[in-house]
Amino acid sequence: APMRAAKEQGRRFFVYVDETRPRLQGARLTSWELLQEGIDHAIITDGAAGHFLGRGEVDLVLVGADRIAANGDTANKIGTYGKAVVARENDVPFYVAAPTSTIDFTLATGAKIPIEERSPQEVLHLDGQPIAPKESPARNPAFDVTPAKYITGIITEFGIRKPSQLGLLNKPAAPRKKGTAKKSR
Repeated sequence: APMRAAKEQGRRFFVYVDETRPRLQGARLTSWELLQEGIDHAIITDGAAGHFLGRGEVDLVLVGADRIAANGDTANKIGTYGKAVVARENDVPFYVAAPTSTIDFTLATGAKIPIEERSPQEVLHLDGQPIAPKESPARNPAFDVTPAKYITGIITEFGIRKPSQLGLLNKPAAPRKKGTAKKSR
């Protein structure tokens, strides 16, 4: 939604899309969505993000989120944490775009977010063919947690908030004072 809104406002920009291994969601899904919106982009390997950040070719990093803790720690696809660290090192703002339904106010921090460990076969095989020695083990976490200190802002349907301001989104709506209800027409 943020990129669509920027395009509708006439802003010109280019998107680097990580392939998002091992299931290639970036190459398969994100690139397709960008094509549908007419947004210029190029698919890059997951490991190339630091290269482009370090060369000054990236002005802003925008990622999604699968779960956000009350303090702003954010779980997303594996590799997000590394991108956040490299973005900070290169003074590039790092934003998370997610609906408020992604925020879990019952978790104080991201330390308690469970991380799914997927099948090692996704790493050890490509198109059903082995690509590594049979004796080599593999680890395949699907997500990592980016600490809030690396996140510039979290974009929700209510606007952009710093991670430290997420608590404002957890407040119940204040009751209206008597006589201030909206009149129906």
